[in-house]
Amino acid sequence: MADINAVAKQFTDFYYTTFDTARGNLQSLYRDVSMLTWEGTPILGAAAISEKLISLPFEKVQHKITTLDAQPSSPSVASMIVSVTGLLVVDDSTNPLQFSQVFQLIPDGASYYVYNDIFRLNYGA
Repeated sequence: MADINAVAKQFTDFYYTTFDTARGNLQSLYRDVSMLTWEGTPILGAAAISEKLISLPFEKVQHKITTLDAQPSSPSVASMIVSVTGLLVVDDSTNPLQFSQVFQLIPDGASYYVYNDIFRLNYGA
């Protein structure tokens, strides 16, 4: 198995660069069995996930990763859990939002697809 942290970094670099520049191109990372939970709302399937991401109510977005952690998620398959925290700058706002996101990546040939994706904004108390 490839170095799990290197794979996680490569995946997240690609994911967030694509999200920030062309969200519609993220659909290829998901499958019909993939699930996104966005702020507590479950969304099933690559097309529905892509539609949700494209319809988000902002023009410009920039992710700034603060932490990235990865662990194997199966003893028999080279799948992994990737946990990300960071800052989200939306429409050039001077007040970035804190976010957390967790991915479960499943091997697919020489690559991976997103089986589970959980996204939350982290608000102060």
